Amino acid sequence: MAGELDPRASGARRFEGQVAIITGAGQGIGAATARRLAQEGASIVIGDMVEETSEKVRADIKEFGGECEISLGELSSWKNAEALMETAHKAFGRIDVLANVAGGTIWFQSFQYYTPEQIEAEINKSFWTAMWCCRAVVPYMIEQKSGSIINIATHAVTGRFRVPYAAAKAGQIGLTTSLAREVAHLGIRVNCVAPSGTAADDRATPRNHGIDVSAPTLPQDELDDQAKYRQETRSSEVPMGRRGEVYEQASAIAFLASHDASYITGQVIPVGGGQPYPF
Repeated sequence: MAGELDPRASGARRFEGQVAIITGAGQGIGAATARRLAQEGASIVIGDMVEETSEKVRADIKEFGGECEISLGELSSWKNAEALMETAHKAFGRIDVLANVAGGTIWFQSFQYYTPEQIEAEINKSFWTAMWCCRAVVPYMIEQKSGSIINIATHAVTGRFRVPYAAAKAGQIGLTTSLAREVAHLGIRVNCVAPSGTAADDRATPRNHGIDVSAPTLPQDELDDQAKYRQETRSSEVPMGRRGEVYEQASAIAFLASHDASYITGQVIPVGGGQPYPF
C-alpha cells in the first residue's frame, strides 16, 4: 500500500464505505479530488474521456489500497452520463457523492470573435456534462435517501473574454441552487465550488481534446487587451495574488461532499477570491 494519496487529508476518513463519482478525474482538479476522497476512504469511479490518464489515477488509488473503476465517454452525452452511473452502481451498489469536475474554458477572446461552433462546444463541455450527470445520478440518490452533489462554477462568471464558458458555469450555479431546494427533503445536498485560476501541472489532455472546431485569427489589439486584462485581474480579483493549487480546490470539494457539511446545501463557495455571481 502506498503511504498517501493526499498528505493534506490529515488522517480523516470521512468517506469510509462511501462511493464517489468524479468526472474529469484523469487530470487537474478532478484527479486531485479523486485522490483526496480515496485517501479518506471512498471507492472511486472515474468518469473521463481519456483512458491513459484515467488509468494512471486508478493505478495510484489501487496502489494505495483503494477501489477504483473507470467509465470512459464524453459526458455531454446523456447516454454516457447514464452509463457512468450504471457502472458505479453495478460495481459498488450505491452512489454517495458526485463531483462534476469535467469542463473548463476552451477559448479566451471577445464575444464577437466566437463562432457558433465554438459557442456550442463551450456550452456542451461546461454545462451539459453537469446537467446530464445530475439528472442521471438523482434517481439513485433518491432511492437510497442520501447523497451529495458538488458542481464546479468559476469566478469567471463575472469576467471578460469567456462569455460562453461564463454562461455555462452560471447555468451550473442555477442547476445547483434550484436542484438543492428540490431534493433537500429527500436527503440529498447540492453545492457548488467556484475556483479562481488554478494551476494544473499534470494536464496531459488539452481542453480542446476531441473538439474539431477552428478558431479565427485574432487582431493584435485584441491580444493586447487580453494580456492587459490578465495582468490586472490577477492582482485585483485574487487577494492572495497567485493561482490556486488543485489540492486546494479538492479540499473544498471534499468538505462540501462530506458529513462535515451536512447542514449546507444550495451554496456557491468561492475558492481563491472573487464573487462568482453579482447577486
